Amino acid sequence: MTLMEDSVGVGDLVLLEPLEEEPLLKNLQLRYENKEIYTYIGNVLISMNPYQQLPIYGPEFIAKYRDYTFYELKPHIPTSVFTCFLLPSYALANVAYQSLRDRDRDQCILITGESGAGKTEASKLVMSYVAAVCGKGEQVNSVKEQLLQSNPVLEAFGNAKTIRNNNSSRFGKYMDIEFDFKGSPLGGVITNYLLEKSRVVKQLEGERNFHIFYQLLAGADAHLLEALKLKRDTSHYAYLNQKVSRVDGMDDASNFKSVQNAMTVIGFSEVEIQQVLEVTALVLKLGNVELADESQANGTSASGIRDGRGVQEIGEMIGLNSEELEKALCSRTMKTAKEEVVTTLNFTQAQYARDALAKNIYSRLFNWIVNRINESIKVGNGEKKKVMGVLDIYGFEILEDNSFEQFVINYCNEKLQQVFIEMTLKEEQEEYKREGIPWTKVDYFDNGIICNLIEHNQQGILAMLDEECLRPGVVSDSTFLAKLNQVFSKHGYYESKVTQNAQRQYDHTMGLSCFRICHYAGKVTYNVNGFIDKNNDLLFRDLSQAMWKAQHPLLQSLFPEGVPTQTSLKRPPTAGAQFKSSVAILMKNLYSKNPNYIRCIKPNEHQQRGQFSSELVAVQTRYLGLLENVRVRRAGYAYRQRYGPFLERYRLLGRSTWPRWNGGDREGVEKVLGELSLSSEELAFGKTKIFIRSPKTLFYLEEKRRLRLQQLATLIQKIYRGWRCRTHYQLMRKSQILISSWFRGNMQRKHYAKIKASVVLIQAFVRGWKARKDYRKYFRSGAALTLADFIYKSITQKFLLGLRNNLPSTNILDRTWPAAPYRCFNTANQELQQLFYRWKCKRFRDRLSPKQVEILKEKLCASELFKGKKASYPQSVPIPFCGDYLGLQGNPKLQKLKGGEEGPVLMADTVKKVNRGNGKTSSRILLLTKGHVILIDTKKSQAKTVIGLDSVAEVSVTSFKDGLFSLHLNEISSVGSRGDFLLVSEHVIELLTKMYQAVLDATQRQLLISVTEKFSVRFKESSVAVKVIQGPEGDRNGKLKCKKKGSRCLEVTV
Repeated sequence: MTLMEDSVGVGDLVLLEPLEEEPLLKNLQLRYENKEIYTYIGNVLISMNPYQQLPIYGPEFIAKYRDYTFYELKPHIPTSVFTCFLLPSYALANVAYQSLRDRDRDQCILITGESGAGKTEASKLVMSYVAAVCGKGEQVNSVKEQLLQSNPVLEAFGNAKTIRNNNSSRFGKYMDIEFDFKGSPLGGVITNYLLEKSRVVKQLEGERNFHIFYQLLAGADAHLLEALKLKRDTSHYAYLNQKVSRVDGMDDASNFKSVQNAMTVIGFSEVEIQQVLEVTALVLKLGNVELADESQANGTSASGIRDGRGVQEIGEMIGLNSEELEKALCSRTMKTAKEEVVTTLNFTQAQYARDALAKNIYSRLFNWIVNRINESIKVGNGEKKKVMGVLDIYGFEILEDNSFEQFVINYCNEKLQQVFIEMTLKEEQEEYKREGIPWTKVDYFDNGIICNLIEHNQQGILAMLDEECLRPGVVSDSTFLAKLNQVFSKHGYYESKVTQNAQRQYDHTMGLSCFRICHYAGKVTYNVNGFIDKNNDLLFRDLSQAMWKAQHPLLQSLFPEGVPTQTSLKRPPTAGAQFKSSVAILMKNLYSKNPNYIRCIKPNEHQQRGQFSSELVAVQTRYLGLLENVRVRRAGYAYRQRYGPFLERYRLLGRSTWPRWNGGDREGVEKVLGELSLSSEELAFGKTKIFIRSPKTLFYLEEKRRLRLQQLATLIQKIYRGWRCRTHYQLMRKSQILISSWFRGNMQRKHYAKIKASVVLIQAFVRGWKARKDYRKYFRSGAALTLADFIYKSITQKFLLGLRNNLPSTNILDRTWPAAPYRCFNTANQELQQLFYRWKCKRFRDRLSPKQVEILKEKLCASELFKGKKASYPQSVPIPFCGDYLGLQGNPKLQKLKGGEEGPVLMADTVKKVNRGNGKTSSRILLLTKGHVILIDTKKSQAKTVIGLDSVAEVSVTSFKDGLFSLHLNEISSVGSRGDFLLVSEHVIELLTKMYQAVLDATQRQLLISVTEKFSVRFKESSVAVKVIQGPEGDRNGKLKCKKKGSRCLEVTV
């Protein structure tokens, strides 16, 4: 009874009030928007496409529905990885399987709906559920695997992308799954109906050909494509829609591997798989055979092959002479009892022949695959078996332009509706009879008159279509329509322009070449254009014989009529007659089984989740006849249930049955309903079930039960709250007593501990005082100071000995020192550290040679002069001062210039002299001696200027990395009267350091060295302001640029 528990809307439309189309649509929309996409009509399941993945499928749900009956759980259709499809109900499949296994009743599950509503996926999940719940074993598992693997093969060859659905079944399928007495699968038989073979040669915009063509081109390896003489690009093939070669969410290459594996599992040999792919490639290549319009000598039109390479490739692949194939495509042989006439085909006829051949090859290949699968999964004749049929067939179709295909599809749906009504009424009647309830005749619309209009052997539309195709003379679609108008002029369910004119009715929607049939789902207008050709479905005998002559075993077997010795002049059966015969066999099969129904509905055309189109759903509910289904189901009693579950649910409404009932279930139900004073007309008591006529009565019971549950819930809450308060009070009282006991004990223990501690303390003081009094005479005065002094000396000795053993290295750069163990030694420790460091420095200096001492003194002097002032100083620190950068030992001329009395040359380097007038530079050799600075012309090697060190008053240098410096001379000197010198040296740090020491030694004064970017130099009687700026590349290459700005300013860029 959980079906009505927590239900959104009405879960079973049998209980819908009022029973009209608008409330039905609103109920479906309400449930869909709350993700309740499954609804019952009795034992009929309605499923709506959620377009999203719902967590209601998998092994746990299979186990859940396996253990319950039909109405004990909610309607169920789990979603698989393809969330755009609706899948069948575990509950429905479980009921069908249990009835087959336990009651020995053959079952059939009829799945109907529009394209894209999920019929194919529904049938797959029914099979998956049955495979999951039936027995196990090596042979059983093999059979189950073969049955399941038939789906991908049939989908590849029979499904295609359409505007409405990316994986639309373009054929009808009925599969009989056969079981043994234990419920384990033994095998099965597949029957296919009306493959849409016209799709092979032409597809609508936005649609694709059958999946297998794209899977073959995308998934075959290079070796296989070469063997089949194919190219991977789909644009090379005329039969494939070039605009739509791929489908979102579909991997053609991966699916091709799956198809190959499935064929192997089913039992196809490697040779058979190769032959199937060769025939598939043949169909593609036929589309590339280009025909040309030609003329014969007598002026009649003919046809020929524009490029013979395509025909030649086909001939090589199937083992057929290309000339014979070309002849069969471009001519036709007419045989009579006495003579044989060969006629050439014009361009249009040749195209028709080529396309007809391609369609027939593919259609026959599909039939061969179905038969080959049946051979693998068939059951031996000697075994006793039970059968479950699964029918996945086209839904009712009303398009803008309805042709022969829609006519036969709708005819099939009329027959299925007839089966549904008759089987539902029969099932109702049998249940009433079992329960001993009188059966009253039900008024319903019997669509037998419509079925008879179509299928009557002499006066049916199909019979007259066959008659028109077979009669001699001029035959056309117009003559066929005229015959229909003549025969059915007064038929209540047939209309045409002629019959409307006779009745003086005007309908602009009815065309001159159309007729209309009033189906159970609505009126459908059919255009007769193409009815004759599609019903004939002719293939010229020349093409059949050519295919039989091919040295290809599979292709030969597809055209048995091509055997010359078995040539028959008898006309093959028409497409309509074949389909009518197949439907008759199907109906006979369905009547022999217990039916179960899944009605698939798609809520919108755009595959958008949460979107509900009332107009689209309304059209589908009419096609599926849902309102008619509900009316038939509600013809007698709308609701019935076994006494046990009914009593278990409603016994709380009776005083005598609640809270305990010890009698029988029926007596209990009678007691409950008697106390509620329900009308006797609303109730009927069967042998095992209670029947309720009106849904209002059931809703009244549900409302009473809801109110009673609220009363019982209030009572339970009252009793529970009282029990909880009493329990809480008792627990608090017990806790308070326990806490008081522990608190008093703890207080006493603390009081005792304090008294004991106080007594012990007093005892200790008393004992100490007595001991000190008795033993004071044994201690000397000042003992404490002696002990303290001894202890201090001990720790001092320990500190010094430890320091001796842990002295750091003698490297002067190592400043580490162990920390003092006590704070009292901090000052001494710091003094010892300083002494140790000074000792290391002295030891280092004592080891230096006089030359090293002089070098270090010069470095020390340079540090004092330039550290932190000149940017180039850090680079000069690691470079030792050389002094001689010219090689004086090898240049006697320069040695003569310095003079013998001057002593050694302190510095010899090449410098650049900056002209104070125009800023240009010239090269000079600078010699620094103990008394002079000598500037020598590099070209003439003779002294240009000799400057005494006593004449040098000041030196100016910049803080940048350049080598620019200025020698400021005393004005009173002979050289100084000419002005100051502006020089540039690459070793300016070393040069100025040595000059500073030389001036100090010679004159006992310190040379003033100014670090600045702005200074002035004297030039004859005037002065020039020098401004040094740093350019963008001054720090990298050291080059400087001098620019004269006016007569008294020189800007130097370094």
